[in-house]
Amino acid sequence: MTESTDAPKSRTSRKRLQYGEGREALLNAAVRVVARGGLRRLTYRAVAEEAGVTHGLVVHHFGSRDALIEETLAHTIRTSLSTSALEPGTGKVADFSAGLSEMVTADPDLQAFQYELLLESRRRPELLPQIRALYDQYFDATQRELTRMLPAGADKALTRLVFAALDGLVLHQLVLGEPEVTDAALEELRSLLRLLDASGDGAGDRTAEDG
Repeated sequence: MTESTDAPKSRTSRKRLQYGEGREALLNAAVRVVARGGLRRLTYRAVAEEAGVTHGLVVHHFGSRDALIEETLAHTIRTSLSTSALEPGTGKVADFSAGLSEMVTADPDLQAFQYELLLESRRRPELLPQIRALYDQYFDATQRELTRMLPAGADKALTRLVFAALDGLVLHQLVLGEPEVTDAALEELRSLLRLLDASGDGAGDRTAEDG
């Protein structure tokens, strides 16, 4: 028997999934499912349907729902770190978080997933160690770049303050839109960082030409 031309989209989608794409497709599907319906909607079948595969493939790749949650959170943080310019490595204030608003505009579901898990960890404390461990990657990246920019380096308090500002801007843009407001606020944050680097002893921006 051959498949009818009006077969469900999820069945026809399975044919297009190439070898090696399964894991990435499932992680991205899990992000979309949670962003739309919250963590309670995250099931093997929901992720499989979103990705256009069988639910057995989800089980094969992740083994448990908890493993799927943990690896999807790690995936969102890796993606955010690579697209937000949080740690460009240049030590120039002008480069700090230069792609933040574009990141939110391009993939809001990625950020919504993280906030859903943050809120869910209040109801499910067992998620908190994963949240702490994975968010430490954000804090570490922020501190490393601040240390490159500022003569006196950056302690934990300054690092958390700067990252909280960035995190708040992402949340506001996610809910309210207005990427231009995000960009303007980021430039104000960079101005404050330039004041901390005003001595000129650090690796930050030293001239108007640097930004």
